[in-house]
Amino acid sequence: MIDGDVAQRTQPTTVGELLTYVRNAEMGPDPATVTVASAFLTLHSTRHTGRNQQYHNEILSLRVGAAVGSCAFEPGDRADHTTAVDDCVGANIAELLDYPLPAVRIAALDAYLMHSRPHPDAGVIRGERVLVAGESSLLKSQHRARGVVDLLPAATRSVLVVGVVNSLLAQLRSRGIGYIPCDLAGGVTEWGEPVRTTADAVVEPYDALLVTGMCLGNDSFDALLESARRRGLPMVTFAQTGSAVLPWFLGAPGLSAVAAEPYPFFSLDGGPSTHFHYRSEESACGA
Repeated sequence: MIDGDVAQRTQPTTVGELLTYVRNAEMGPDPATVTVASAFLTLHSTRHTGRNQQYHNEILSLRVGAAVGSCAFEPGDRADHTTAVDDCVGANIAELLDYPLPAVRIAALDAYLMHSRPHPDAGVIRGERVLVAGESSLLKSQHRARGVVDLLPAATRSVLVVGVVNSLLAQLRSRGIGYIPCDLAGGVTEWGEPVRTTADAVVEPYDALLVTGMCLGNDSFDALLESARRRGLPMVTFAQTGSAVLPWFLGAPGLSAVAAEPYPFFSLDGGPSTHFHYRSEESACGA
């Protein structure tokens, strides 16, 4: 555990800065002394009853002590990440922070931070435990979506959504909040709306960002956060990837709230799941 003074002094503004702090043992124990005991892949597909679209997700997870850190990756990269599973077991975090695959680096960073500062104390602002339940996968997804959208400022009228999840879009629609869907996979939403493949191509106005934690694994987080800062817009993240990483950016201009979802994820378990919601002080005051 690290004290609040250290947390405030080392609060990062980019992923690179956070990696430097961890390498220098400013966020907890020397990463060279922290070893990965287990590594595994989670490959799962979901099609909720009553929905027309199917999700497919592939995730690398690393266990350190009682902590599990995770990072999603693109399905076409499975062979490389299958090989990485054996490379990670028995390796220390310092070694894995320099591994060639981004998913390994982020999963290692997530596991280390989850180990040294577990939820609800990840980052510099204490999180709130949120129980996500539902008697079907769809109801559970809808429960999760309500909690995530609740983290947006009350005055939000239009959102850039980076990482399309139809339950989140449905929740925005139910509240009369407009959205611009963006996802590397492209395609269309459940309602036939075209999905942009890059946020850089969006020219329509929006007053908030709702961003998946996968932006850590594809190296787009820093650019999205910088865009939010530059434009003075709130940014909310919903994070299976890097759930213990993203809370460290709260309080920095731009990132206003995090819905953190550590492993096992809501769709993998029929029972209630414990998530953690973090809000910057400004976001909490304006909720």
